[in-house]
Order: sequence, then C-alpha cells, then structure tokens
Amino acid sequence: MNQLNLVLLWHMHQPDYRDYATNEFELPWVYLHAIKDYTDMAYHLERHPKTKAIVNFVPILLDQLEDYAEQFSSGQIRDPLLRLLAAPDLEQITSQDRLRVFDSCFLSNHETMLKPYPAYKRLHELYDTLSQRGEAELAYFSGQYLADLLVWYHLAWTGESVRRNNDVVIKLMAQSEGFSHADRMQLFDLIGSLIQELIPRYRKLAKSGQIELSTTPHFHPLSPLLIDFSSARDSIPDATLPVIDCYPGGRSRVEFHVSSAMTSHTHRFGEQPVGIWPAEGAISTPLLKIMGEQNCQWSASSEGVLANCLQSSYPDAPMPERSHYLYRPYRVAGEAGSVICFFRDDHLSDLIGFEYAKWFGRDAAENFLQSLEQIQHNAPAEESPIVSVILDGENAWESYPYNGFYFLDDLYSLLESSSTIHTTTYRDYIAVTENTDHIVTLPTLAAGSWVYGTFSTWIGDQEKNCAWDMLCAAKHCFDRVMQSDRLSEAEKIAASRQLASCESSDWFWWFGDYNPAHSVASFDHLYRKNLGNLYHLLKLPIPQAVLQPISKGVEQAETEISGTMRRSS
Repeated sequence: MNQLNLVLLWHMHQPDYRDYATNEFELPWVYLHAIKDYTDMAYHLERHPKTKAIVNFVPILLDQLEDYAEQFSSGQIRDPLLRLLAAPDLEQITSQDRLRVFDSCFLSNHETMLKPYPAYKRLHELYDTLSQRGEAELAYFSGQYLADLLVWYHLAWTGESVRRNNDVVIKLMAQSEGFSHADRMQLFDLIGSLIQELIPRYRKLAKSGQIELSTTPHFHPLSPLLIDFSSARDSIPDATLPVIDCYPGGRSRVEFHVSSAMTSHTHRFGEQPVGIWPAEGAISTPLLKIMGEQNCQWSASSEGVLANCLQSSYPDAPMPERSHYLYRPYRVAGEAGSVICFFRDDHLSDLIGFEYAKWFGRDAAENFLQSLEQIQHNAPAEESPIVSVILDGENAWESYPYNGFYFLDDLYSLLESSSTIHTTTYRDYIAVTENTDHIVTLPTLAAGSWVYGTFSTWIGDQEKNCAWDMLCAAKHCFDRVMQSDRLSEAEKIAASRQLASCESSDWFWWFGDYNPAHSVASFDHLYRKNLGNLYHLLKLPIPQAVLQPISKGVEQAETEISGTMRRSS
C-alpha cells in the first residue's frame, strides 16, 4: 500500500482591533488567544517533534502580537482589560470600567471555560442574579469581586499547557478567591512573558524543519472580491452584487497586501514564505497570478471550490468519486499556472472544527486515523494521496474540554507512531520531483472560498453589500486625496494603513441576521470606526451613513451558522 501524505495546516488569525486614532485596543481577543491557543499549539508541536505541520500566521496578527510584547516591555498598556487586571485599586475605577469588566469577563464558552470552575461559576451566578434587577444593582459589587472576576476570566483563557506546568497559575487556581493586587500582577506578568515568547517559539520550530510557516495577504482581505465583485457569480450565478460595480483599484490593493505579507514574513522569520493561504481560502485566477508574481509556490482552498472547478471545466462529465480527484496537487491553466494548488478535505477539517469536541480525545484521534486509512485504501493503486486538513487553529479549541489538550496529544502521538501515514508540509512535498510529476491541470478555476465553496458569507445580501458600497465610496475619496497635495507623506502612510484595515474580510463576515447580536454590534462598530478614522485622516467630513449601524444580528443565533467558525457545507 502506498504511503499517505498528510498536511495539517493551522490558520492563526485575528483582525486588527486597534483604534488608530487613540492607539487603544478595542477588543482583547489577540492577547487572549495568545495565552491560550497559540501557546498550546506551540506546546503540542514541541512535545511531538516527529509530527510536521504548517502554521499560517496572518501578518496583521503578528503585528498585534509584537505590539502587545512592546507594551509589556515599555509598561505602557493600551488594552483596557489588561489595564484593569493590573489596576492597584478596583474600588476606585470608573463606572464605565466596571461595565467593561462585566461585559468582557463572561465572554467564553461557559460549558468548557466557566462551569468547570466552581469559584468562577459562583461569580457568574451572583452577577446573573443582580443584573436581572437592573444595571444600578451592579454598583454594589465590591472591588474584591471585580478582582476575582478578572483573575478567573484570565485563568479560564490560559492554555492547558500553562495550567499544568506554571506555578503561578497552579497557585492561583488552588487559591480560588480573594485575589490581591500582588496576585493579579503575577498573572499580568505571566501574560506578558507568554506573549513575548510566542514568535520566538514558532521561529525555533520552523528553523528545526518541523513546521513550515506560511502567510496570508497582510490585513486578511477577501482578495478575489477586491479584484472583481463579479467573481462571486462563479459559484452563485445570480448573486446580488453591491451598487458600485467594482472596488476601485482593487487589483493594486491586493498586490499591496500580498507584497507586504511577503516582506513582513521575511523580516520576522529570516526567509521568504513558500506558500500563501489566502484569507478565507478564497482563490481566483487573477489572485493566483498575483501570488505567482511574488514567487509564491503554493496556495490552497477547499474541496467545494475544487468541485466547482471540475464541474465548470467538464460540464458534461459526471463527477468522479472524491477519492479520485481530491487528494492531488493541481495547477490552473494559463498565467496562474506557476502556483501549485491543494484542496482541503472539508469533511475531515470540519470533524476537528465542529464534531470531535463532543468525543473523548482518544476516540476522536483514533477515528481521524481510521478515516485517513480509509482514504488510503480507496486511493488509486498508483497514487500516494496527499490529504489536506486545514482549519482555524484558535477558535475550535474553546469548545473542547481542556482546550483540546487530550485530542491533540493523542492525535500527534498516533501520527508519530504510524508507519503508513506521513505528516509533511507543502514546501517539503513539492520539493520532491516525483510528487510534482503528478500535478493535474485545471482548465477552469471557479472562484470561491472555504465556506460552501462560495463568497456568500461576505457578499450578496443587503447588509454585506451596503458595507461594500461604503468601502467603495471611502476608496474613491482616498484616491482623490492621495492624488492631491492635501496630505504630507506621513499622513498618506497613516491613511494607507487605515484603508488596509478597512479592507479586512472580517467586517463583512459578521454582517447578517444569522450572527449573534453582541458580536455583530462589536464588529459593526469597529468597521464604521475604521471608516470614520479613514475620513478623518483624509481631512474629509464623515458621511452620515458611516455613523449609522449597518447590521443588528439576532439575540439567539444558531451556533452552527454563526460565530467565529463556519462549516464548509
């Protein structure tokens, strides 16, 4: 039986949460995922040096991690929640900061991150009881309650690898309550250390050859849509598009995001990335051509996109069994053909993202290997299949007991001991001539993403299209001002950075009535604040439309179709 090649690609991403007008962080998700998920994922790889993987870091996430590291070095903390954790006297904080503690410190998966801890659970029950009587009742919570709540929230967001090995965390969890300012500062200092160690840890893993580090266009734009809105109709022919036909200068903007990503990655890690995981796995022929011009050797997308490509390329032929088309490398015919494309197994990726959290870790890991063995068994006799499992490397673990510790530990252990399953990276795979000899040419590339194989998560409904129209209007203003002599060079650089943040795919993800209202409100506010800051930097009045909410979401969103992750189909 031929060897099966397995590529695990963990995608690490958070949008830019900084308000460029104040330089404050609006939301804490970068540092919370840093101390929980990025820390744990490095730990598991370090524990299992024979398991290879790709870790994809979006440059804007790395920018923010370095920003936090600098904050801890300088002592100038620009994240409000972190400042509250370190505040000497919580009795004296403002009413606005008190509300920030309550609004922030229960945001997590309660089943896995709150209910397992009796002291934290009691804090929530007390809050729940008093908050039902009205907001005024919250004034009666003591500074000690706030201290305990801040500590427990950060303990719950600490990685399992840290919980098991760090004396400070072990002591605080055993103490359970009555945390002093000195206790809080011990936790605060630990958070700083974990963040400052992160990039060097991954750099060391990459230097050893165990992992390949890949990148994404810098601010995580939905590149095919920036280039051409009509690419949405490759997968949904009757998709409703924004009023404005196309994003002004979209191709040059994508060229900027790709070039900036290659440059920043090379600066941080000492070598140019070989591959690019595009934001949301969204590919199109023009995007692949831009990547090829930047010497990108590989990219990847989803099984749904590949199926659409095959149906477009061979409309009269029946679809073959997925085992006969999915587990191969591809090139697109024509100018984009210099980039080798891989397509993820949507089923296996979604098992990790959505199903295995409900299983015992060992059972889930064994089931995963059995699925790989079945793929190997069904593969054509002359082929050594390459199976791509690609998913969010941070948000999935919140649903797992112990942050996925047992599943990941068992999965990596089983893969290390397997004699027929070989973990590899795309860089190592394409370095073998025998593998590239079997690349298949795709006559047609149907643009799409890893969600449903379409762009419907980002464009097509009224609210998403409204957000695109607002961005297009801002870009028209940006272009006019940049061509004038109204701004200095420093002001132009600041405006360009602000525009790049406005182009992130994340804002468009959240608009729509299937997402939870509290998350929609946060991201709606951030998107419009970014647009407002852009107009301010351009020295133009902010349009009235930018001051009005775009989307509201729903109070009881269905978790399967809302939130930070979404199934492939």
